[in-house]
Amino acid sequence: MPVPKTKPMPKITIDGSKFRDEKGRMVILRGVNLGGDCKVPFPDGGTHRPTDFSDHRTVSFTGRPFPLEEADEHFSRLKAWGFNCLRLLTTWEAVEHEGPGKYDTAYLDYYTELCRLAGEYEFYVFVDFHQDVWSRMTGGDGAPGWLFEKVGLDFTKFHEAGAAHVMQYKYDYARGGRQEENYPTMTWSQNYRLPANGIMWTLFFAGRDFTPDFMIEGQNVQDYMQSHYLGAMREIARRLADMPHVMGFDTLNEPGTGFIGEPVSYRHTGPSEVNPRIAAPGPAWSVLDCLAVARGVTRSIPQLEFSLEEMKSVVTHEKTENANGVSIWLEGHGCPFEAAGVYSMEGGELKVADEEYFRKVKGTPVTVEDTYMAPFFKKVAETVQAIREDWLVFAELDPFTGLLGGAFPEETPEGTVNASHWYDIVTLSTKTFMYPTSVNPFSGKVLEGREAIEAHYAKQLSRIRDTARTLNGGKGAPTLIGECGIPFDLDGGAAYEAFRAGDHSQKPWEKHIMALDFLYNALDALHLSSAQWNYTASNSNDLAVGDGWNQEDLSIWSRDQQVDSQNIHSGGRALHGFVRPYAKAIAGTLQEISFERESRHFEMTYEAAGSEATEVFLPAVQYPEGANLTVDGGEATYNGHTQMLAITALKDGPVTITITPR
Repeated sequence: MPVPKTKPMPKITIDGSKFRDEKGRMVILRGVNLGGDCKVPFPDGGTHRPTDFSDHRTVSFTGRPFPLEEADEHFSRLKAWGFNCLRLLTTWEAVEHEGPGKYDTAYLDYYTELCRLAGEYEFYVFVDFHQDVWSRMTGGDGAPGWLFEKVGLDFTKFHEAGAAHVMQYKYDYARGGRQEENYPTMTWSQNYRLPANGIMWTLFFAGRDFTPDFMIEGQNVQDYMQSHYLGAMREIARRLADMPHVMGFDTLNEPGTGFIGEPVSYRHTGPSEVNPRIAAPGPAWSVLDCLAVARGVTRSIPQLEFSLEEMKSVVTHEKTENANGVSIWLEGHGCPFEAAGVYSMEGGELKVADEEYFRKVKGTPVTVEDTYMAPFFKKVAETVQAIREDWLVFAELDPFTGLLGGAFPEETPEGTVNASHWYDIVTLSTKTFMYPTSVNPFSGKVLEGREAIEAHYAKQLSRIRDTARTLNGGKGAPTLIGECGIPFDLDGGAAYEAFRAGDHSQKPWEKHIMALDFLYNALDALHLSSAQWNYTASNSNDLAVGDGWNQEDLSIWSRDQQVDSQNIHSGGRALHGFVRPYAKAIAGTLQEISFERESRHFEMTYEAAGSEATEVFLPAVQYPEGANLTVDGGEATYNGHTQMLAITALKDGPVTITITPR
């Protein structure tokens, strides 16, 4: 373990669109998500192991992302790679899986110590209450299983009814391997459109409006659900209150929106006046379809596939859902939306009573952002800032909001950071890096060459950055891209096969390095902070395992590739793509920064102000034989242990730093 620091880390604050430290320097947070397997219980909770979730009250997450005795290895490695920030994952289930108000104190003690240790390695931390498609029982992670019982849903019926798409029910474990016909790549996200997710997200964010008479233990369902979510957050916040390196809390990872804003009978098969978004491959469920299937009514649902000819998703066939007429409501529990007057049952079919039910409340149109997300953000801020008033709120909207020109609601509380996510959707969904030709999935436009692809990345990231324009009273806010990254099992895991065959060079990782290079070039051009997804300590090169969750494999490190336990870099994937020079702290105004990977030419220009040092990470991975350094307008010293270059300006004014390999 490292020698404890003699003084706490400098506090991070926000100033318009910038992060600043106590010295007044602009700070760029170059972070990583830790880690992908925090979504599942420890040690055997990965989706590559079968389960019926019957043990959901007795599982433990203590040991995720790694046992404490491994902390030195993993934290030292991440620090050597230049990261200075962790988006540290937890889940509602990890904290409150046993039952309402029953907190797992062993896990809370573990998470607290893990967070304390992160500070000893000089990592800034923000806590991410993670979820994907609501819960493990609905194909993802996040909420505890007992919540379904409180709402009146039987999660053991979800698979048979077609109400959720869950790997553990779809996958043939005896056969093993990647099974595209049973559980296709990246299809977990389709659960947002399916009945179980639709019901739970609607109740969580809008139960008071759309099911006003649905009460649990004397509270409306929305208040009951949110109070328990915030209660779990409060339990962690109380334990971290005295840690100055903890910057704040994420609101909720990639929240779903349920039925909010949807016409009851509308099926989204392409951009329309109702919904301008592209249609993603997969099923096109309407709200009515969801409510019918949940009631046990058989429905035929249009299915979309991506057409390379038309460069968009098109309907190819229909699929029958819930052919056996299975209701997912527990005995004695009726559908709260029927009780609220959304529909009535006539002759075994649902008859819509109000097509606009989820679009208006008492005649007033509602929006996800202003009507529901803003009050939720306020509740998160009030919860954590009651414990430490200087904590920042890392807010997330639906991931596509920014790409369509949207913005955070103006009523979002002060002290908010834009923590939206961005991925190259084509690379993520196909697990193929298309180069030299790629495609803009929103317009269908073909992108030719490096410049076009990088420009596309930068344009999309700039749109996400611009969603912060309404924050903090119109002053804007810093943007920290809360997730970005690539799958490492590109082309069917070709790099893994090459590694197993003995090729331990960088050659098998050329595509990965290029994809990451494009990403970080765009982040640099926009001066954005980020947290790469992800570092998974338990990662495996097995295509059915990966990060241990739904066959995803985006970890920048794998034990399967560690050939030398004494080499801190061993096991790293495509290091040359993300271990690269960057400006950590700038005493003045950053103007331009760039890194040309092939030549390893780094150049940075800033307008110096004051006597504090500017810090630049200069990694030995990129400059193993050392570097040539030129500083125009300043003087520099280099600390080889920390790989940090400190530049002091000779006077206020322009400073240019140029670095090339020896």
